[in-house]
Formats: sequence, structure tokens, C-alpha cells
Amino acid sequence: METLLGHNAARAARRAYVSLALAGLGAFALRAATGVGGAGSARFFDSWLLDALLVVAVVALATRAALVRDERSAWAALAIALACWTAGDVSYDFVYGGNPPVPSVADLLYLAFYPFCYVALVLLVRSRISHVNRSLWLDGVTAALTACALGSAVLVQAVVETTHGSFEMVATNLAYPLGDTLLLALIASVVVLVRRRRTRTWAILGIALLTTAVADAIYLLQSATGTYSEGTMLDVLWPAAMLLLAWAGLEQRPRAPRVELEGRPLLGASLACGLVAIGIFIADHVHTLNPFAVVAAGLALASVFVRAFLTFRENGRIVESIREQAVTDALTGLRNRRGLLRDLERATATRGRDGTRVFALFDLNGFKQYNDTFGHPAGDALLARLGRRLQEAVEPSGTAYRLGGDEFCILSGAGTGDDLFIRRAADALSERSGAFQIEAAFGVALLPVDATDPSETLRIADSRLYAQKRAATAGRGQPHDVVLQALFEREPDLRAHVGEVAALAAGMGRHLDFGPAELEELRISAELHDVGKLGVPDEILRNPGPLAPEEWEFIQRHTLVGQRILAVAPMLSRVGEIVRATHERWDGTVYPDGLAGEQIPLAARIISVCDAYTAMTADRPYRGQVGSSAAIEELKRCAGTQFDPDLVPLLVVLVEQERFASTRGVAAA
Repeated sequence: METLLGHNAARAARRAYVSLALAGLGAFALRAATGVGGAGSARFFDSWLLDALLVVAVVALATRAALVRDERSAWAALAIALACWTAGDVSYDFVYGGNPPVPSVADLLYLAFYPFCYVALVLLVRSRISHVNRSLWLDGVTAALTACALGSAVLVQAVVETTHGSFEMVATNLAYPLGDTLLLALIASVVVLVRRRRTRTWAILGIALLTTAVADAIYLLQSATGTYSEGTMLDVLWPAAMLLLAWAGLEQRPRAPRVELEGRPLLGASLACGLVAIGIFIADHVHTLNPFAVVAAGLALASVFVRAFLTFRENGRIVESIREQAVTDALTGLRNRRGLLRDLERATATRGRDGTRVFALFDLNGFKQYNDTFGHPAGDALLARLGRRLQEAVEPSGTAYRLGGDEFCILSGAGTGDDLFIRRAADALSERSGAFQIEAAFGVALLPVDATDPSETLRIADSRLYAQKRAATAGRGQPHDVVLQALFEREPDLRAHVGEVAALAAGMGRHLDFGPAELEELRISAELHDVGKLGVPDEILRNPGPLAPEEWEFIQRHTLVGQRILAVAPMLSRVGEIVRATHERWDGTVYPDGLAGEQIPLAARIISVCDAYTAMTADRPYRGQVGSSAAIEELKRCAGTQFDPDLVPLLVVLVEQERFASTRGVAAA
């Protein structure tokens, strides 16, 4: 109404309505209370003025529905309900002369008021109340059933005990209190649901419908006992109720958000309804009530029990949700530090009875630079993406966690976990593009081999993690370069050989989908695979003829010497293990440890075949250079005995690709 008529016009219209309603209703009440005007004015007051007040209410509410779009359907339905009641009253006064038969057309019109009221109230509820779960709607149903039971025990019971006559008469007379009871039940359910956000609209509607119910009950009781007299204060209640219904529609209210009921505790209402239902059962035991009251009370009590069951179940879900949130990282959805400590407590409590478990702590190298370059939202998105990939990489044999910042960790299941498990996790936490590179440094602890409690597990993994990080920042440059430079000073010719072996090995690693960290480890191991020759005398290295047995023993020990040299730097200890295994044969018949097949680290197998090919195609003091084709044939002959049979074909492919590229380069030149 404010949109079309303006705020001031709407306020003036409401004031005019209130003034007219109060003046008419006051005159009617004065006449009923004092009999002013005498018998000659009875027709005017009891028929014309009363019906005129009803028409005013209908016109006001219909105008509101026509001019205001907000909740138009609800108030239009209520206007129709008032129109039906008004038509019934006009029929009662002017068609039947105040003495209609029962039932009559007037009764049909009066009773039509109720279904349109139900529709109006339901539409208002839908407009003003948000979506709620089943248990909260059940509170409304419980309140409605309790109101039905109470109304039936009072209103209907009074009519049942005093109404006599034909079936049609009794049924018609019972329809009024039943209709009023259902309306009050609906209002009661709404009041329960919106108890913390009640508005004057709902209060006015409740008072109006309660007034109608009281007036109907008194009228039916007086009619049954023959004590009803037209023009008394009882007749004031009906126009007052209808004017109040219209006023509820004209009530100005700001456009408020819909009432949020999700999770609202309404057990107090259920308890009150249960007590009322029990009280009705007790009353029925003392004085037999009508079946409507007893059945409604039974249904209300049953709904209270169902509500209690749903409440306990919902509370259980809420507690479980809170527990899950307490151990879940909000950004990645992985378990957080609290969840990790709980799982570590369980894992260490078994003391290895269910097998060894692997715990690995990861830290992202390069993440701070990424965060500073692209911003915190992009950094959060990267962490969420890496977290999902980490979870996928370790499932179902382990669990992934985020401790905070860029720290992640994994815990294998009982009796599971190996180097591949850790490698998959490290690869999942690595990402590279032209603009950035993220790699994962990690520290590993075995349970219960390394630690038997959560704090010790974290301490050991953390110390190993930061030893590796120091290697990445300090060791993988200076010690590595220092050792290489010492080797090149001793054997200048090895520089080209080392470079070729490292390039071939890196190419094979890329074809085998090595992660960034694995690829770097392979490259450094390939560069340092001959570092043990620093411990071999010059005369042996430069001997052009066959080696004596004691000289050959020096050569065989050079991988062990290389491991000892590299072990001085803890960050190169893993590289030292690879270097130690670079001269193991696939069939397990050679030094130093007699490893065979896949017992030999994959990086060592790659370096072995690359070293052999490069050595055969290079000029050495003790033999001449052989061609690439001859070298390849020799590798194929030794595949399955000296070399990994799956790696030889891959090396052949890389060599052929290099030849093709060289040929094209020469042709282009």
C-alpha cells in the first residue's frame, strides 16, 4: 500500500479504518450494554450496524490485498473468509430474519470462513518462516494436536453435552467448535515456532480467532439451552473479531528477514504439550470426554515421544559433527593437528602389535614465494588443491593431515607404507609451472621403531625434515659442488662423462614420470656416482693394461668409498646409498652387496645402464672408443643379467632420439 499511495496516505487510511471501526463497534457495544435507543433501534444496531462493520472489515482487507503485492495471496484468502462470514451474517439477518433453520445457507457461509482462514494462515507461515527440519515442524504439529485436544475437551465437550436434535443439527453445531479448534491449533503451532520473533500481526490474528472461538462456544451453548438473546454483549465479539482480522492485514511492518528456525531448541514447548495431554487423559478418567479430545491428546503425546527421539538423534549428529570439525582442517578438509595427535596416540599405543607404520612430515619449498607473488587467496587455493591430491595419493592405505601453514603429514595404516607410499605423497604435494615451482621436503619416522609416543614421533620427523631442508638450501649446492670440483681436479676427463651420464639419467627419469624431488636426487646421484674414485690411486686409474687382482679390488671398493664420502653430509646420505648400488648387477652376482632385481634402487639401475653406455662410447686409457650401435648391442646382450631389462630399451629410445635430433641439426646447418 505504501508503494502506491505513499507512506502518509497509507497511515491516513489505517487511522480512518481504526476510527471508523472503533466508532461503530463502540456504538454497538454501548447499545448492547445499556439498551440505549430502546426497542425501536434494535433492528438498526443488531442488523444494519453489525453487518456494516463486517463490510468495512471486508473492504479494508480486500483493498490491502489489491494494492499491496507483499503476501497478497494470504490476505486475499483472509478477505474471502471475512466475505463468507459477512454473507452468512447478512443471510442470517435479512433472509431468515434472525431465525434460520439448522442447517441453513447461513451455516454454509459461516462455515466457509474456516477453510479460507486455514489457507491464509498457511500462506503467511510459508512467507514468514524459513525452511526447518522435520523435528521442528513436529513441534508445530504437537502444539496443534494439543490445542485440538484442549479445544475439544472444552469447546466441543460443551456443545456435545448440550446439543440435541437431528443428526444434521448436531453435526452443524459441532462443526463450529471443531473449526474454531483447528484454527486455534494452527495459531498455536505458529506461536510455538516463532516464539522468539513474534510480531503484532500474529498476536492480532491469535486474539481475533480466539475471540471468534469463544463467541461461537457461548452462542452454541446458549442456543442449546434456550438462553440466547440477540443484541447482548455476546454479539459484539463477532464484529470485533472480524475487525481485528482486517487490522492484522493493515498492520504496517518492515520487511524483515524470514525467521530462521534451524537448530532452535523447542523442547520446552513439547514438554508443556505433553503435560496438557496427560492432564486431558486424567480429566477423561474422572469425567468421560468426547472422542475428539482423547484421540487428539493421544496423538499429541505420541508426537512428544517422537520429538524426543528425533532430538536425541539430532543431538548425537550435532555432537559427532562438532567432533569431526574439531579434528578437521577447514581449508583442505584433511585432519588437523588435533586429529593427528589422536591418531598417533592410537598408533603408538599398539606398540607395533599390528605392524610397523610410517609417519612422514612434509613442508612445501617455494610456497612462501608463491604466496607473496600471487596473493593469499591463490595460496589458499593451492593448499586446498594439494590437500585433495595428497588425500587421493595416500588412500586407502593411509591418512593425510594438515598441521597448519604449508605443513602436511601422512600416517600409513597398520602394516602398510613403504618408499612408494611416501613418494606418491611427495609427488602429490609438488606442482610446477613456468612461473613457480613447489616441492615437498619431508622427514620420516617409523612407528614403533623410531618412536613410541606422539611427541617423540613429531620431534624425530621434524628434525629429519629440517635436515633435508638444510640440504636443499645449503648442502645441495656447496657440498655437492665442492665434491664434484675435487673429482674434476683429480680427473679432468670425468667432467664430460659425468655430464653425459647425468643428462641421460635425467632423460630416463622424466620418461618414467619421476617427481621433481626424485629427478633432482637422480641427477645429483648420477653426477656423484664416480666420487669414490677419489680414493683410487692414480696408477690404477691410468693403467692402460689389465688390472691385477689387488688393483681390481680398489676399483670394486670405489662405490663404498663414495658412500662414505657423501655420508659426511647428512643431506646427501640418500644419494650415497644410490651411489653405493650403482655397480650392482641385475642377476645379483657382483659387488658390493649382491643385490638383485628390484632390490637395487631404481635410480641406481638407471645410472648403471647410462654409465655403461657412456663409458663404452668414450675413449679410455685401457681401451678404445666403440660406436654407439655396438654399445647398444652390448647393452641388449647384457639386459637381464647385468642391466634391468626394462631400462635398456628406454635408453635405446633416448639414444635414437638424440641421434635423430643431431642428424636434423647437421642437415639444417
